[in-house]
Amino acid sequence: MDGVTPVLIGAGQFSYRGDPGTSPSPTSLLKIAAERAAIDAGIGSAGLAKIDSLAVAGFTIDAPGSTRGAIPHSSNPPASLARDIGANPSWRVYSHMGGDTPQKLINVLAERIVRGETELGLAVGCEFLGSALKRLTKGLGFDDWKEDLDLPEPERIGDPRPGVTPYEARHGLNRPINIYPMFENALRARDRRSIADHQARLGQLFSPFTRVAAKNPEAWFSIERTAEDLVTVSDRNRMVGFPYPKLLNAIMEVDQSAGVIIASERKARELGVPEDKWVYLHGCADASDLWFPLDRQDFHSSPAMRLTGQKALEMAGVGLSDIDFIDLYSCFPVAVEIGAEELGLSLDDPRGLTVTGGLPYAGGPGNNYAMHSIAVMMQKLRAKAGAYGLVTANGWYLTKQSTGVYSASKPKAPFRREDPGVLQRQIDALPHPVVIETPQGEARIETYTVVHRREGPFMGIVIGRDADDRRFVAVTPNDPATLARLEQVEQVGRTGRVTQGPDGKTNLFTPD
Repeated sequence: MDGVTPVLIGAGQFSYRGDPGTSPSPTSLLKIAAERAAIDAGIGSAGLAKIDSLAVAGFTIDAPGSTRGAIPHSSNPPASLARDIGANPSWRVYSHMGGDTPQKLINVLAERIVRGETELGLAVGCEFLGSALKRLTKGLGFDDWKEDLDLPEPERIGDPRPGVTPYEARHGLNRPINIYPMFENALRARDRRSIADHQARLGQLFSPFTRVAAKNPEAWFSIERTAEDLVTVSDRNRMVGFPYPKLLNAIMEVDQSAGVIIASERKARELGVPEDKWVYLHGCADASDLWFPLDRQDFHSSPAMRLTGQKALEMAGVGLSDIDFIDLYSCFPVAVEIGAEELGLSLDDPRGLTVTGGLPYAGGPGNNYAMHSIAVMMQKLRAKAGAYGLVTANGWYLTKQSTGVYSASKPKAPFRREDPGVLQRQIDALPHPVVIETPQGEARIETYTVVHRREGPFMGIVIGRDADDRRFVAVTPNDPATLARLEQVEQVGRTGRVTQGPDGKTNLFTPD
């Protein structure tokens, strides 16, 4: 490979838990993570200024449809960061939305290195909703966050499509806290598990995650919790979207950043980075499931998770039994459950399923969580010679998947990333149900959820099939008895009637 094998040489993380009135600006958060990565690599600020490629994970407030325009931030985060670290990268990009972003950026940078387009790159991201929302509600102002540059629009990377259709959005399928419970309830029904037994299972799944977070110095919540703590509904653990109480949801109101520096072997040697710092990307893959939720084959599987996992392991030349450390994307329990099933992992695998503590406990910083996974994975692989680590990253609604296999051992074969289009064509060719936007008549529930406010339940959402087996989405009557029944007894398979609602814009499913 003549020195062009890509290698990760430094990683940095930062969590700010202080006064929101003095919290770092978004660009400052990025800079801190970048500088820590440079210190970790041993190249310092002088080495950091030499990056020729810079990729920044998109901020949550830049997501399509975001209403958080009152929060100031750079109009071109890569340009602002490059200025602040004294760099002039020839390739600088800002990602579209998706939690798959960090792993995908590493995959892309590694491919650029092999092609000779990059020698020294930085992938970095942050989230700042924690202090930003507190500043807004407390009237603290943002004078110290204002950018003084009139910047052009950044070059974007990734898929710009919104996560849902207007039809899905009209019925509440436009927020993770509304959609992921639909997957969870479908999985429970498939397995014929009672609601009580399944809730206990969710607590047992995520309690070990809290133990990992309790030992992670960068975790947002360093608190170990029992399985019962996680699933018992209380004033401090209210129901959010049935069946998920608050403690089973990713926490996005954090102030966290993480970044990774990647180089060619030749550049790493030129910079004097010790080889005991080097971690290689042995295998990777990227693909998306059928894009919009209503198009999915079902709501309890992910062909993209399965295929990207298989491809990354195949590229690395290892099997699942060779993996020592695992971090499955964990925004909600069902992402872990489906991810583990598609990869062939047991939920009680003795290796554990997270190295950070996961998004609800280590912190779910928007599109950048997996950068923290990779940073922690690098630490573990440096400390255990010959070990392998697996990282999965998920974007939108079990939609976009990116997988990486890492080791401090040098790969035996040249790095060759497969064109993501190969897997994508396989997935896009999968059969899927016909979707109808104006269903009428007899129907049955395929999956569902009940959405809560602090005051209690206020909306039921149903994905169903009509008499011709066409798929639709609808809301339910919002009377207390109907909403309570949806949470007390299994509703998948329940029959009823679907009509157009009185507003003429949404469908209404009334259970028998």
